Amino acid sequence: MGNAAYLPYAAVTKDAAERRNWTFYKAIKKERRIVMTKNIPTRDEALALLHEYNESDSLRKHAYSVEGVMRYCARKHGEDEDKWGIIGLVHDLDYERFPDQHCTMTRKILEEHGWPEEYIRAVVSHGWGICSDVKPESVLEKTLFAIDEMTGLITANAMVRPSRSVMDMSVKSVRKKWKTPSFAAGVDRSIIQKGAEMLGVEVGELIEDTINGMREVADEIGLKEDSV
Repeated sequence: MGNAAYLPYAAVTKDAAERRNWTFYKAIKKERRIVMTKNIPTRDEALALLHEYNESDSLRKHAYSVEGVMRYCARKHGEDEDKWGIIGLVHDLDYERFPDQHCTMTRKILEEHGWPEEYIRAVVSHGWGICSDVKPESVLEKTLFAIDEMTGLITANAMVRPSRSVMDMSVKSVRKKWKTPSFAAGVDRSIIQKGAEMLGVEVGELIEDTINGMREVADEIGLKEDSV
């Protein structure tokens, strides 16, 4: 009789506690989602970092070139275009200020800004065998590794064309320059070749993808003027 008198109160108390716990659980989930969202960088945030650490016009244009190609390749592979593009945009983030600590300082900077490890690893992997021991594993990482140097070859080729543009550039014209070691001698063709092998594609396909990607940002990189 005495215990029965307390049953309604006990039931209400238990119900209230369960509601409080559920509310708390939902709040925690929401907070975690917010934190995760904040950690995913936007293009504006990536661009701000690029400009903060790189004042060189040529380095900025190189970053835009790589971003453009990465976005093009992401669409080709059915991947996240923004993610690929952002990683391409900041791949040389530390190069102007810390050339002797390339990739190492980029990791430090991005970690300080709370970037996801997946993004940081992809960025650092492009220096594999040169200034990083992080080997490209994903399609994203292998693509970045392969096309980084290729954008330099395409840019050099554009600069000696009458149009000074990528808009009228053919794969054949780049292949000719590829076979001439003295042309754009600073471009390490062995890295491009290794990248193509890692992706399981021919160098000609990389050339085509890079041209197409750079065409999409031709205005930003100054390779659209006088095009035909």
